[in-house]
Formats: sequence, C-alpha cells, structure tokens
Amino acid sequence: MGRVNKDIIYATFSLVIVSVACVVLSHFWIKNFYEAIITTVIISIAFGYIITSTLLSAKKQQDKNLEHLTKEILHELNIPISTIQLNTSLLHKSIDDEKLLKRVTRVEDATKRLQRLYKELSYTIKKEISAISKEEFCLKELIENRIEIFDEFQRNKFVLSLQPYNIYTDKIGFEKAFDNIISNAMKYSSKDSTIEITLQNHTLSIKDNGIGMDEVELLRVFERYYQADNKKDGKGIGLAIVKEFCESNHINIDISSQKNKGTIIILKLKRLA
Repeated sequence: MGRVNKDIIYATFSLVIVSVACVVLSHFWIKNFYEAIITTVIISIAFGYIITSTLLSAKKQQDKNLEHLTKEILHELNIPISTIQLNTSLLHKSIDDEKLLKRVTRVEDATKRLQRLYKELSYTIKKEISAISKEEFCLKELIENRIEIFDEFQRNKFVLSLQPYNIYTDKIGFEKAFDNIISNAMKYSSKDSTIEITLQNHTLSIKDNGIGMDEVELLRVFERYYQADNKKDGKGIGLAIVKEFCESNHINIDISSQKNKGTIIILKLKRLA
C-alpha cells in the first residue's frame, strides 16, 4: 500500500475520532442538541477539507514527478534506438560483403522489435498517467501495414479480405490489441497454415487453423497468464490485453474454437464507426 493511501486511512480514522469528540463536547457546551450537531458538521467539514487538500496536493506532486521522470526515461531510450537505426542504414549502403550484410540485417530486425517494445512501453505508461487521445483512422490501412510487418517473419500466409472502414478510437491501443490476436494465431498454428482476416459490415474477424480449444479452455482464454499450450513461449497475457482494450473502448468481442480445427475471433466495431 502506498504512503498516500495509508495517510488517507489515518486521516479518515482521525476525522471520525474528532467528529465523535466534537459531538460529545458540543453536547456539554451547547445546550441545544441540534446546534451541537451543526457545530460538529462544520468542524468536520473544515477539518476534512484541510486533510484532503494536503493529501491531494502530495498525490498531485507525486504524479507530476512520475510523469516528468517517465518522459525523461522514454526520451533517453529513444536516442540509442534512433542511433542504431541510422548507423545500420548507413552500413547497408557501404558494405558489399554478403555475410556482413546478413549480420547488419539481423541488427536492423532486432532494432525494429526494440522500437516496437519502446512504443508499447511508452503507450502503457502514458495510459496510466493520463487519458489516451482518440482519433479517426482507416482500419483497412492499419491492418495492411501490420500484416506487412508480420510477413517479414516468413511464417504463416495471410489472406486478407478488407473493405475500407474508418473508426474513431485509441489507434495505438487498437494496433496493440490486433497484434496480440495475430501473434496468438501464429503461435498456435503450424508455419504452413493460413490466417484469414476479414473486415466487412462493421466486423473484423481473424480465423486461424491452429490447435484450437475445447470448451473448458475457451472459458479461461481471457484469463491473464493462462495459456492453452504451456509448451509454447509467452506469458499468456495477450488475449487478456485484448479483452481489456475491447471492454474499455466499447468493442464487442466473440471467440469460437474447436479442438484441432482452429479459432475465430470476431470484433464488432459498429459503436466506433
């Protein structure tokens, strides 16, 4: 429990004690019982205002310091990432040796993943500190851009059937949720299987042909840290993040699955259009 929370508990307890004491003392000093009650209320309000102002001021300063520190850390993290990207780009232009080029390419790929983690960290921290702004964007374009990145893994084949469709929501959050769904589909599918993505009639569906889930697993799929297959790498928080995002952004999410046949996740987006 944080220090501010403890202070609030102590202050509340003190306020109760003071209020009781005021009632007792006022009853002796003031002959009219109702006047005693009014006096007690006034004293309690004044005392409560002083305590609340003091505690909230400390909490506000604490949040301000945390926000300042976070911005500095994120800024410092972004500098080396940008430096690595710039230098690997220059190396690509100046190196002719094939083996060295492959090594540079691996560094570039690792840097892209690091940059992605940086963006997710930045987003998560900002979301905790303040409200995330929403914007209108074309979902079809977002999906196509993300699939281009997943294609670089040279793993599953993606079949897209996308209609132009604009939605108004937290773009980075939606991208993060979408990435988690796709990563999950790839994780529980064979490398040569197909993942189908369809966007039409206010609905986005992602269908894989992976290991699927039975009814018991399906009931637990949105639990944090739950994994249908413990042999797979990961922390089991992907779909929990998706569920949390959907609930906070008014997106209805349905999931159906059959063992050894695959899984379909459907996001109903009509309220975002």
